[in-house]
Amino acid sequence: MSASRTALVTGGMSGLGKAAATRLAEDRVRVVTLDIADGADLRVDVTDPAAVRAAAATIGPVDILVNSAGIVGPNAPLWEIAHDSWERTFAVNVRGTFNTCQAFIPGMIERGWGRIVNIASMAGKDGNPNMSPYSASKAAVIGLTKSLGKELATSGVLANVISPAVIETPMNASTAPDALAHITSLIPMKRLGRPEEVAELVAWLASDKVSFSTGAVYDISGGRATY
Repeated sequence: MSASRTALVTGGMSGLGKAAATRLAEDRVRVVTLDIADGADLRVDVTDPAAVRAAAATIGPVDILVNSAGIVGPNAPLWEIAHDSWERTFAVNVRGTFNTCQAFIPGMIERGWGRIVNIASMAGKDGNPNMSPYSASKAAVIGLTKSLGKELATSGVLANVISPAVIETPMNASTAPDALAHITSLIPMKRLGRPEEVAELVAWLASDKVSFSTGAVYDISGGRATY
């Protein structure tokens, strides 16, 4: 991996984003973290398109974009979900991904090389009970990435999406215990995934080693996804 490459990792201060940032740095990539949490290189809310565009102007050229910022949203049956909770989940998980892609992809196209790795979830493929906003938003990220991969197919920019089963991250600490137990029970390996396991897949998708895959969905699920 070229030491001159720069990666922007959203949600880079915790969970999968933090693990991805650490792993990319091991490949001598310059990593810039974008998060609303303290300590981020850029404190930006991904739901704000103007703030994301301003961040893009500040950072300069970005070769790798990892969209890891996300929230679980409410845990309840669909008919009990508050409208603002539904909107907030989509704002972070979908609009946030849309905003960063819009801000950083043109530069990648101009330079003829780029890697976009979006983080979705098995919930976006299977649908988790009592997690309809999260499941639907992650399905949207999968669909967005499939379209994006086709749009960029001859540009030198590759866009792929990772769909993990439940991973041991701070985000899942807020998941209702019964919902967490259900989604863990679906994993044949009978354990949660580890952030560093997902980060290894991120690093490959962000590298020159992947060259003929775009718009693809990569499951990392301990055997939950076998199709």
